[in-house]
Amino acid sequence: MILNEYIEQQIVGRLRIDNPWWKTGHVAPDYEGMMPRAYLDIFYPLVRNRKVNRAQILMGPRRVGKTVMIYHTIQRLIENGVAPKNIVYISVETPIYNGVQLEQLLNLAMRAADNGEWQREECYVFYDEVQYLKEWEVHLKSLVDTYRNVRFVASGSAAAALKKNSNESGAGRFSDFSLPPLTFYEYVQLRHEEHLLRETSLDWNGHKTHCFEATDIGQLNNTFVDYLNFGGYPEVAFNSQLQNDPGQYIRHDIIDKVLLRDLPSLYGISDVQELNSLFTMIAFNSGNEFSYESLASNTGVKKETLRKYVQYLEAAFLLKVIHRVDDTAKRYQREHSFKIYLTNPSLRCALFQPITMEDSAIGAIVETAIYAQWIPRLGTEVTYANWRQSNKEMGEVDIVGVNPGRLKPDWAVEVKWSDRYFESPNELRSLRSFMATNGLTQAVVTTMTQSGLKSLPWGNLQYMPSACYAYVVGRNTLKRTRDAMGL
Repeated sequence: MILNEYIEQQIVGRLRIDNPWWKTGHVAPDYEGMMPRAYLDIFYPLVRNRKVNRAQILMGPRRVGKTVMIYHTIQRLIENGVAPKNIVYISVETPIYNGVQLEQLLNLAMRAADNGEWQREECYVFYDEVQYLKEWEVHLKSLVDTYRNVRFVASGSAAAALKKNSNESGAGRFSDFSLPPLTFYEYVQLRHEEHLLRETSLDWNGHKTHCFEATDIGQLNNTFVDYLNFGGYPEVAFNSQLQNDPGQYIRHDIIDKVLLRDLPSLYGISDVQELNSLFTMIAFNSGNEFSYESLASNTGVKKETLRKYVQYLEAAFLLKVIHRVDDTAKRYQREHSFKIYLTNPSLRCALFQPITMEDSAIGAIVETAIYAQWIPRLGTEVTYANWRQSNKEMGEVDIVGVNPGRLKPDWAVEVKWSDRYFESPNELRSLRSFMATNGLTQAVVTTMTQSGLKSLPWGNLQYMPSACYAYVVGRNTLKRTRDAMGL
Protein backbone atom coordinates (compact mmCIF):
# COMPACT_ATOMS: atom_id res chain seq x y z
CA MET A 1 0.00 0.00 0.00
CA ILE A 2 1.43 3.38 -1.00
CA LEU A 3 1.01 5.99 1.73
CA ASN A 4 1.05 9.72 1.18
CA GLU A 5 3.08 11.97 3.46
CA TYR A 6 0.07 13.16 5.45
CA ILE A 7 -1.07 9.59 6.29
CA GLU A 8 2.48 8.65 7.24
CA GLN A 9 2.66 11.60 9.62
CA GLN A 10 -0.65 10.59 11.20
CA ILE A 11 0.55 7.01 11.67
CA VAL A 12 3.87 8.15 13.15
CA GLY A 13 2.00 10.37 15.59
CA ARG A 14 -0.28 7.54 16.64
CA LEU A 15 2.65 5.17 17.12
CA ARG A 16 4.36 7.67 19.44
CA ILE A 17 1.19 7.88 21.55
CA ASP A 18 0.92 4.09 21.79
CA ASN A 19 4.60 3.64 22.72
CA PRO A 20 5.18 6.08 25.61
CA TRP A 21 8.21 4.10 26.88
CA TRP A 22 10.28 5.49 23.99
CA LYS A 23 10.40 8.71 26.01
CA THR A 24 9.60 7.71 29.59
CA GLY A 25 11.07 4.21 29.86
CA HIS A 26 7.74 2.98 31.30
CA VAL A 27 4.41 1.72 30.04
CA ALA A 28 1.38 3.87 30.89
CA PRO A 29 0.79 4.11 34.67
CA ASP A 30 -2.64 2.46 34.38
CA TYR A 31 -1.00 -0.75 33.14
CA GLU A 32 2.15 -0.54 35.23
CA GLY A 33 0.05 -0.40 38.41
CA MET A 34 -2.02 -3.50 37.59
CA MET A 35 -1.09 -6.79 39.21
CA PRO A 36 -0.07 -9.14 36.36
CA ARG A 37 -1.82 -12.41 35.69
CA ALA A 38 0.03 -15.53 36.80
CA TYR A 39 0.26 -16.62 33.16
CA LEU A 40 2.77 -13.81 32.58
CA ASP A 41 5.45 -15.95 34.22
CA ILE A 42 4.86 -18.52 31.47
CA PHE A 43 4.42 -16.14 28.57
CA TYR A 44 7.39 -13.85 29.24
CA PRO A 45 10.10 -16.57 28.93
CA LEU A 46 8.56 -17.65 25.63
CA VAL A 47 8.80 -14.10 24.31
CA ARG A 48 12.37 -13.74 25.52
CA ASN A 49 13.51 -17.08 24.08
CA ARG A 50 15.55 -16.25 20.99
CA LYS A 51 17.05 -19.69 20.42
CA VAL A 52 14.33 -20.55 17.90
CA ASN A 53 13.39 -18.05 15.18
CA ARG A 54 9.62 -18.04 15.58
CA ALA A 55 6.84 -15.54 16.15
CA GLN A 56 4.76 -16.04 19.28
CA ILE A 57 1.00 -16.03 18.67
CA LEU A 58 -1.02 -15.02 21.77
CA MET A 59 -4.64 -16.19 21.50
CA GLY A 60 -7.59 -15.93 23.81
CA PRO A 61 -11.15 -14.67 24.13
CA ARG A 62 -11.91 -10.98 24.24
CA ARG A 63 -11.16 -9.08 27.45
CA VAL A 64 -9.17 -11.77 29.27
CA GLY A 65 -6.17 -9.45 29.47
CA LYS A 66 -4.09 -10.16 26.34
CA THR A 67 -3.25 -6.49 25.75
CA VAL A 68 -2.51 -5.93 29.45
CA MET A 69 -0.20 -8.95 29.43
CA ILE A 70 1.61 -7.51 26.40
CA TYR A 71 2.17 -4.26 28.30
CA HIS A 72 3.41 -6.17 31.35
CA THR A 73 5.76 -8.10 29.06
CA ILE A 74 7.06 -4.82 27.63
CA GLN A 75 7.69 -3.40 31.10
CA ARG A 76 9.52 -6.56 32.13
CA LEU A 77 11.67 -6.41 28.98
CA ILE A 78 12.66 -2.84 29.87
CA GLU A 79 13.41 -3.82 33.47
CA ASN A 80 15.63 -6.60 32.16
CA GLY A 81 17.76 -4.27 30.06
CA VAL A 82 16.11 -4.11 26.65
CA ALA A 83 16.35 -0.58 25.22
CA PRO A 84 12.86 1.03 25.23
CA LYS A 85 13.22 2.20 21.62
CA ASN A 86 13.79 -1.41 20.59
CA ILE A 87 10.27 -2.36 21.70
CA VAL A 88 7.29 -1.58 19.46
CA TYR A 89 3.57 -2.00 20.15
CA ILE A 90 1.12 -1.76 17.23
CA SER A 91 -2.63 -2.23 17.60
CA VAL A 92 -3.59 -3.45 14.13
CA GLU A 93 -7.29 -2.62 14.61
CA THR A 94 -6.49 1.12 14.90
CA PRO A 95 -8.56 2.68 12.07
CA ILE A 96 -5.71 4.73 10.58
CA TYR A 97 -3.69 1.51 10.07
CA ASN A 98 -6.43 -0.03 7.92
CA GLY A 99 -4.83 -1.81 4.97
CA VAL A 100 -1.26 -0.90 5.95
CA GLN A 101 1.06 -3.90 5.82
CA LEU A 102 2.93 -5.15 8.89
CA GLU A 103 6.34 -4.30 7.47
CA GLN A 104 5.26 -0.76 6.61
CA LEU A 105 4.03 -0.31 10.17
CA LEU A 106 7.31 -1.66 11.53
CA ASN A 107 9.40 0.75 9.45
CA LEU A 108 7.20 3.71 10.38
CA ALA A 109 7.44 2.70 14.06
CA MET A 110 11.21 2.72 13.97
CA ARG A 111 11.08 6.09 12.25
CA ALA A 112 8.74 7.36 14.96
CA ALA A 113 11.12 6.03 17.64
CA ASP A 114 14.07 7.67 15.86
CA ASN A 115 15.85 4.33 15.97
CA GLY A 116 18.04 4.05 12.91
CA GLU A 117 20.07 1.14 14.32
CA TRP A 118 17.17 -1.22 14.99
CA GLN A 119 18.07 -3.73 12.25
CA ARG A 120 21.36 -4.50 14.03
CA GLU A 121 19.99 -4.72 17.58
CA GLU A 122 17.79 -7.02 19.65
CA CYS A 123 14.21 -5.85 19.08
CA TYR A 124 10.69 -6.89 20.09
CA VAL A 125 7.60 -6.07 18.02
CA PHE A 126 4.04 -6.68 19.26
CA TYR A 127 1.13 -6.70 16.78
CA ASP A 128 -2.12 -6.60 18.76
CA GLU A 129 -5.43 -7.92 17.27
CA VAL A 130 -3.60 -9.01 14.15
CA GLN A 131 -6.58 -10.87 12.67
CA TYR A 132 -7.95 -7.58 11.36
CA LEU A 133 -5.26 -7.51 8.65
CA LYS A 134 -5.98 -9.68 5.64
CA GLU A 135 -3.37 -12.41 5.10
CA TRP A 136 -1.54 -11.35 8.26
CA GLU A 137 0.06 -14.77 8.55
CA VAL A 138 1.80 -14.48 5.14
CA HIS A 139 3.26 -11.09 6.01
CA LEU A 140 4.29 -12.12 9.53
CA LYS A 141 6.07 -15.23 8.23
CA SER A 142 7.99 -13.03 5.79
CA LEU A 143 9.01 -10.69 8.63
CA VAL A 144 10.21 -13.61 10.75
CA ASP A 145 12.37 -14.83 7.87
CA THR A 146 13.69 -11.36 7.03
CA TYR A 147 14.39 -9.71 10.40
CA ARG A 148 16.15 -12.37 12.43
CA ASN A 149 17.14 -9.90 15.14
CA VAL A 150 13.48 -9.14 15.88
CA ARG A 151 11.24 -11.22 18.13
CA PHE A 152 7.69 -10.88 16.79
CA VAL A 153 4.57 -11.36 18.92
CA ALA A 154 1.04 -11.25 17.49
CA SER A 155 -2.18 -11.41 19.47
CA GLY A 156 -5.79 -11.92 18.54
CA SER A 157 -9.25 -12.91 19.74
CA ALA A 158 -10.44 -14.78 16.66
CA ALA A 159 -8.90 -18.05 17.73
CA ALA A 160 -10.16 -20.21 14.88
CA ALA A 161 -8.73 -18.02 12.16
CA LEU A 162 -5.54 -17.36 14.07
CA LYS A 163 -4.82 -21.00 14.80
CA LYS A 164 -5.86 -22.26 11.36
CA ASN A 165 -3.78 -19.68 9.55
CA SER A 166 -0.81 -19.95 11.87
CA ASN A 167 -0.75 -23.72 11.36
CA GLU A 168 -1.13 -23.56 7.59
CA SER A 169 0.96 -20.54 6.60
CA GLY A 170 3.26 -20.26 9.59
CA ALA A 171 4.37 -23.86 9.87
CA GLY A 172 7.72 -23.85 11.61
CA ARG A 173 7.58 -20.07 12.08
CA PHE A 174 4.80 -19.57 14.66
CA SER A 175 4.22 -20.89 18.19
CA ASP A 176 0.76 -20.62 19.77
CA PHE A 177 -0.02 -19.61 23.36
CA SER A 178 -3.60 -19.55 24.67
CA LEU A 179 -4.59 -17.23 27.51
CA PRO A 180 -7.77 -18.52 29.21
CA PRO A 181 -10.29 -16.55 31.25
CA LEU A 182 -9.25 -16.02 34.87
CA THR A 183 -8.96 -19.23 36.86
CA PHE A 184 -10.28 -19.20 40.40
CA TYR A 185 -6.69 -19.53 41.61
CA GLU A 186 -5.75 -16.31 39.82
CA TYR A 187 -8.93 -14.59 40.97
CA VAL A 188 -8.08 -15.27 44.62
CA GLN A 189 -4.52 -14.05 44.01
CA LEU A 190 -5.58 -10.84 42.32
CA ARG A 191 -8.01 -10.11 45.16
CA HIS A 192 -5.22 -10.73 47.70
CA GLU A 193 -7.36 -13.32 49.47
CA GLU A 194 -4.83 -16.15 49.67
CA HIS A 195 -5.33 -16.08 53.46
CA LEU A 196 -8.70 -17.78 52.91
CA LEU A 197 -6.82 -21.02 52.14
CA ARG A 198 -3.90 -22.83 53.65
CA GLU A 199 -1.71 -25.50 52.13
CA THR A 200 -2.14 -29.03 53.37
CA SER A 201 -1.71 -32.55 52.02
CA LEU A 202 -3.92 -35.54 51.52
CA ASP A 203 -3.36 -39.23 50.93
CA TRP A 204 -4.25 -40.02 47.32
CA ASN A 205 -3.95 -43.70 46.41
CA GLY A 206 -1.11 -44.18 48.88
CA HIS A 207 0.79 -41.01 47.96
CA LYS A 208 0.92 -37.66 49.70
CA THR A 209 -0.25 -34.86 47.42
CA HIS A 210 -0.43 -31.10 47.92
CA CYS A 211 -3.84 -29.63 48.51
CA PHE A 212 -5.53 -26.60 50.08
CA GLU A 213 -8.21 -26.24 52.71
CA ALA A 214 -10.31 -23.24 53.69
CA THR A 215 -9.42 -21.13 56.70
CA ASP A 216 -12.85 -19.46 56.47
CA ILE A 217 -15.20 -21.49 54.29
CA GLY A 218 -18.00 -18.92 54.56
CA GLN A 219 -15.86 -16.11 53.19
CA LEU A 220 -14.24 -18.39 50.60
CA ASN A 221 -17.67 -19.40 49.33
CA ASN A 222 -18.65 -15.72 49.07
CA THR A 223 -15.53 -15.14 46.96
CA PHE A 224 -16.34 -18.21 44.88
CA VAL A 225 -19.88 -16.99 44.13
CA ASP A 226 -18.42 -13.61 43.16
CA TYR A 227 -16.14 -15.52 40.78
CA LEU A 228 -19.12 -17.38 39.30
CA ASN A 229 -20.77 -14.05 38.56
CA PHE A 230 -17.91 -11.71 37.68
CA GLY A 231 -14.64 -13.63 37.75
CA GLY A 232 -13.86 -14.51 34.16
CA TYR A 233 -12.75 -11.09 33.01
CA PRO A 234 -10.24 -8.97 34.96
CA GLU A 235 -11.97 -5.66 34.26
CA VAL A 236 -15.31 -6.86 35.62
CA ALA A 237 -13.72 -8.77 38.50
CA PHE A 238 -12.22 -5.62 40.00
CA ASN A 239 -14.58 -2.85 38.95
CA SER A 240 -17.62 -2.49 41.20
CA GLN A 241 -19.36 -0.18 38.70
CA LEU A 242 -19.19 -2.82 35.98
CA GLN A 243 -20.48 -5.41 38.45
CA ASN A 244 -23.63 -3.34 38.89
CA ASP A 245 -24.44 -4.07 35.26
CA PRO A 246 -22.14 -6.86 34.03
CA GLY A 247 -24.48 -7.55 31.13
CA GLN A 248 -23.79 -4.12 29.65
CA TYR A 249 -20.05 -4.81 29.58
CA ILE A 250 -19.76 -8.54 28.90
CA ARG A 251 -22.76 -8.87 26.62
CA HIS A 252 -22.12 -5.77 24.53
CA ASP A 253 -18.35 -5.57 24.59
CA ILE A 254 -17.51 -9.28 24.50
CA ILE A 255 -20.37 -11.50 23.41
CA ASP A 256 -21.95 -9.20 20.83
CA LYS A 257 -18.62 -8.34 19.22
CA VAL A 258 -17.87 -12.03 18.80
CA LEU A 259 -21.34 -13.08 17.70
CA LEU A 260 -22.23 -10.06 15.59
CA ARG A 261 -18.83 -9.07 14.18
CA ASP A 262 -15.96 -11.54 14.53
CA LEU A 263 -17.64 -14.82 13.62
CA PRO A 264 -19.87 -13.46 10.81
CA SER A 265 -16.91 -11.71 9.16
CA LEU A 266 -14.63 -14.74 9.50
CA TYR A 267 -17.08 -17.41 8.38
CA GLY A 268 -19.63 -15.56 6.28
CA ILE A 269 -22.54 -16.17 8.67
CA SER A 270 -25.60 -14.42 7.30
CA ASP A 271 -28.17 -15.15 10.02
CA VAL A 272 -26.52 -13.78 13.15
CA GLN A 273 -29.83 -14.03 15.03
CA GLU A 274 -29.70 -17.84 14.70
CA LEU A 275 -26.18 -17.88 16.14
CA ASN A 276 -27.11 -15.51 18.96
CA SER A 277 -30.20 -17.53 19.90
CA LEU A 278 -28.21 -20.76 19.94
CA PHE A 279 -25.52 -19.31 22.19
CA THR A 280 -28.10 -17.81 24.57
CA MET A 281 -29.86 -21.16 24.93
CA ILE A 282 -26.60 -23.02 25.55
CA ALA A 283 -25.46 -20.39 28.06
CA PHE A 284 -28.65 -20.74 30.08
CA ASN A 285 -28.25 -24.53 30.11
CA SER A 286 -24.46 -24.72 30.54
CA GLY A 287 -23.49 -28.18 31.75
CA ASN A 288 -26.57 -29.87 30.29
CA GLU A 289 -26.44 -32.76 27.87
CA PHE A 290 -27.27 -31.89 24.27
CA SER A 291 -27.63 -33.62 20.93
CA TYR A 292 -27.78 -32.07 17.49
CA GLU A 293 -31.21 -33.63 17.05
CA SER A 294 -32.57 -31.90 20.15
CA LEU A 295 -30.87 -28.63 19.26
CA ALA A 296 -32.34 -28.76 15.75
CA SER A 297 -35.79 -29.49 17.17
CA ASN A 298 -35.59 -26.61 19.65
CA THR A 299 -34.06 -24.02 17.32
CA GLY A 300 -35.38 -24.96 13.88
CA VAL A 301 -31.81 -24.81 12.52
CA LYS A 302 -30.44 -27.64 10.38
CA LYS A 303 -28.11 -30.08 12.11
CA GLU A 304 -25.16 -29.40 9.80
CA THR A 305 -25.50 -25.67 10.37
CA LEU A 306 -25.66 -26.27 14.14
CA ARG A 307 -22.45 -28.32 14.00
CA LYS A 308 -20.68 -25.42 12.34
CA TYR A 309 -22.07 -22.88 14.81
CA VAL A 310 -20.92 -24.96 17.78
CA GLN A 311 -17.47 -25.31 16.23
CA TYR A 312 -17.27 -21.54 15.67
CA LEU A 313 -18.37 -20.76 19.24
CA GLU A 314 -15.86 -23.25 20.60
CA ALA A 315 -13.09 -21.74 18.47
CA ALA A 316 -14.00 -18.30 19.82
CA PHE A 317 -13.37 -19.60 23.37
CA LEU A 318 -16.99 -19.04 24.39
CA LEU A 319 -17.86 -22.66 25.04
CA LYS A 320 -16.36 -26.14 25.27
CA VAL A 321 -17.87 -29.42 24.08
CA ILE A 322 -17.19 -32.32 26.46
CA HIS A 323 -17.58 -35.82 25.05
CA ARG A 324 -18.93 -38.74 27.02
CA VAL A 325 -17.74 -42.24 27.80
CA ASP A 326 -19.58 -45.29 29.02
CA ASP A 327 -19.20 -47.03 32.37
CA THR A 328 -15.92 -48.61 31.22
CA ALA A 329 -14.56 -45.20 30.10
CA LYS A 330 -14.79 -46.08 26.41
CA ARG A 331 -15.98 -43.52 23.84
CA TYR A 332 -19.28 -44.30 22.17
CA GLN A 333 -18.87 -45.41 18.54
CA ARG A 334 -21.91 -43.39 17.52
CA GLU A 335 -21.92 -40.26 19.58
CA HIS A 336 -25.40 -38.81 19.89
CA SER A 337 -25.07 -36.83 23.11
CA PHE A 338 -22.48 -34.52 24.63
CA LYS A 339 -22.27 -31.78 27.22
CA ILE A 340 -21.53 -28.14 26.50
CA TYR A 341 -20.00 -25.80 29.08
CA LEU A 342 -19.32 -22.09 28.98
CA THR A 343 -15.58 -21.46 29.20
CA ASN A 344 -16.28 -19.29 32.23
CA PRO A 345 -19.47 -19.04 34.27
CA SER A 346 -19.68 -15.23 34.31
CA LEU A 347 -20.91 -15.33 30.69
CA ARG A 348 -24.21 -16.69 32.00
CA CYS A 349 -24.49 -13.94 34.59
CA ALA A 350 -24.00 -11.33 31.87
CA LEU A 351 -26.83 -12.72 29.76
CA PHE A 352 -29.27 -13.28 32.59
CA GLN A 353 -28.69 -12.25 36.20
CA PRO A 354 -26.19 -12.80 39.04
CA ILE A 355 -26.55 -16.12 40.81
CA THR A 356 -26.84 -16.62 44.57
CA MET A 357 -25.82 -19.50 46.83
CA GLU A 358 -29.44 -20.61 47.10
CA ASP A 359 -30.25 -20.34 43.39
CA SER A 360 -31.65 -23.54 41.90
CA ALA A 361 -29.19 -23.28 39.00
CA ILE A 362 -26.05 -22.90 41.08
CA GLY A 363 -25.15 -26.60 40.90
CA ALA A 364 -24.78 -26.44 37.12
CA ILE A 365 -22.84 -23.18 37.34
CA VAL A 366 -20.45 -24.62 39.94
CA GLU A 367 -19.89 -27.57 37.63
CA THR A 368 -19.26 -25.12 34.76
CA ALA A 369 -16.72 -23.24 36.90
CA ILE A 370 -14.85 -26.43 37.79
CA TYR A 371 -14.71 -27.54 34.17
CA ALA A 372 -13.39 -24.07 33.35
CA GLN A 373 -10.36 -24.82 35.54
CA TRP A 374 -9.66 -28.03 33.59
CA ILE A 375 -10.21 -26.75 30.04
CA PRO A 376 -6.88 -24.88 29.64
CA ARG A 377 -4.79 -27.80 30.93
CA LEU A 378 -2.40 -29.22 28.35
CA GLY A 379 -2.20 -32.96 27.78
CA THR A 380 -5.21 -33.91 29.94
CA GLU A 381 -8.43 -35.30 28.53
CA VAL A 382 -11.45 -34.69 30.73
CA THR A 383 -14.78 -36.23 29.95
CA TYR A 384 -17.92 -37.39 31.71
CA ALA A 385 -19.40 -40.86 32.04
CA ASN A 386 -22.98 -41.60 31.09
CA TRP A 387 -24.51 -45.05 30.68
CA ARG A 388 -27.71 -47.06 31.10
CA GLN A 389 -27.54 -49.30 34.15
CA SER A 390 -29.04 -52.78 34.50
CA ASN A 391 -32.12 -51.34 36.19
CA LYS A 392 -32.54 -49.12 33.09
CA GLU A 393 -31.79 -45.99 35.09
CA MET A 394 -29.09 -43.70 33.75
CA GLY A 395 -25.75 -43.66 35.53
CA GLU A 396 -23.50 -40.61 35.37
CA VAL A 397 -20.20 -39.34 36.80
CA ASP A 398 -19.52 -35.63 36.35
CA ILE A 399 -15.79 -35.60 35.53
CA VAL A 400 -13.56 -38.48 34.49
CA GLY A 401 -9.84 -38.34 33.70
CA VAL A 402 -8.98 -40.93 31.07
CA ASN A 403 -5.44 -42.21 30.80
CA PRO A 404 -4.61 -41.85 27.06
CA GLY A 405 -2.15 -44.77 27.14
CA ARG A 406 -4.36 -47.30 28.89
CA LEU A 407 -7.70 -45.84 27.75
CA LYS A 408 -8.84 -46.38 31.31
CA PRO A 409 -9.92 -43.85 33.93
CA ASP A 410 -7.27 -42.62 36.36
CA TRP A 411 -9.69 -40.64 38.51
CA ALA A 412 -13.30 -39.54 38.90
CA VAL A 413 -14.99 -36.51 40.45
CA GLU A 414 -18.59 -35.96 41.46
CA VAL A 415 -19.40 -32.23 41.66
CA LYS A 416 -21.96 -31.20 44.26
CA TRP A 417 -22.93 -27.86 45.80
CA SER A 418 -24.37 -29.60 48.83
CA ASP A 419 -23.21 -31.33 52.01
CA ARG A 420 -25.89 -33.98 51.66
CA TYR A 421 -23.59 -36.62 50.19
CA PHE A 422 -21.04 -36.13 52.94
CA GLU A 423 -23.67 -37.37 55.34
CA SER A 424 -25.12 -39.98 52.95
CA PRO A 425 -22.30 -41.31 50.72
CA ASN A 426 -24.24 -44.45 49.78
CA GLU A 427 -26.58 -42.27 47.74
CA LEU A 428 -23.73 -41.87 45.22
CA ARG A 429 -24.80 -45.05 43.44
CA SER A 430 -23.50 -44.11 39.98
CA LEU A 431 -20.07 -43.20 41.35
CA ARG A 432 -19.97 -46.43 43.34
CA SER A 433 -20.80 -48.48 40.24
CA PHE A 434 -18.24 -46.64 38.10
CA MET A 435 -15.48 -47.14 40.66
CA ALA A 436 -16.24 -50.85 40.93
CA THR A 437 -16.34 -51.35 37.16
CA ASN A 438 -12.98 -49.62 36.63
CA GLY A 439 -11.11 -50.73 39.73
CA LEU A 440 -10.88 -47.22 41.21
CA THR A 441 -10.26 -47.24 44.94
CA GLN A 442 -10.62 -43.49 45.49
CA ALA A 443 -12.64 -40.59 44.08
CA VAL A 444 -13.32 -36.92 44.84
CA VAL A 445 -16.72 -35.57 45.84
CA THR A 446 -17.10 -31.81 46.12
CA THR A 447 -19.38 -30.25 48.71
CA MET A 448 -20.55 -26.84 49.86
CA THR A 449 -18.62 -26.73 53.15
CA GLN A 450 -17.57 -30.19 54.31
CA SER A 451 -14.19 -31.86 53.84
CA GLY A 452 -12.52 -35.09 54.90
CA LEU A 453 -11.79 -38.67 53.86
CA LYS A 454 -14.44 -41.35 54.24
CA SER A 455 -13.42 -44.99 53.93
CA LEU A 456 -16.31 -47.10 52.72
CA PRO A 457 -16.49 -50.81 51.86
CA TRP A 458 -16.53 -49.91 48.16
CA GLY A 459 -13.78 -47.24 48.17
CA ASN A 460 -12.39 -44.06 49.69
CA LEU A 461 -14.16 -40.76 49.06
CA GLN A 462 -12.19 -37.54 49.44
CA TYR A 463 -14.66 -34.76 50.21
CA MET A 464 -13.65 -31.18 49.47
CA PRO A 465 -15.58 -27.88 49.22
CA SER A 466 -16.16 -26.96 45.57
CA ALA A 467 -14.34 -23.64 46.05
CA CYS A 468 -11.23 -25.43 47.37
CA TYR A 469 -11.33 -27.94 44.53
CA ALA A 470 -11.64 -25.18 41.91
CA TYR A 471 -8.67 -23.37 43.48
CA VAL A 472 -6.52 -26.53 43.50
CA VAL A 473 -7.36 -27.45 39.89
CA GLY A 474 -6.70 -23.88 38.67
CA ARG A 475 -3.36 -23.80 40.49
CA ASN A 476 -2.33 -27.22 39.17
CA THR A 477 -3.40 -26.30 35.62
CA LEU A 478 -1.06 -23.32 35.74
CA LYS A 479 1.75 -25.45 37.15
CA ARG A 480 1.24 -28.20 34.56
CA THR A 481 1.29 -25.63 31.76
CA ARG A 482 4.57 -24.25 33.09
CA ASP A 483 6.05 -27.76 33.42
CA ALA A 484 4.89 -28.77 29.92
CA MET A 485 6.74 -25.78 28.49
CA GLY A 486 9.89 -26.60 30.41
CA LEU A 487 9.80 -23.44 32.53
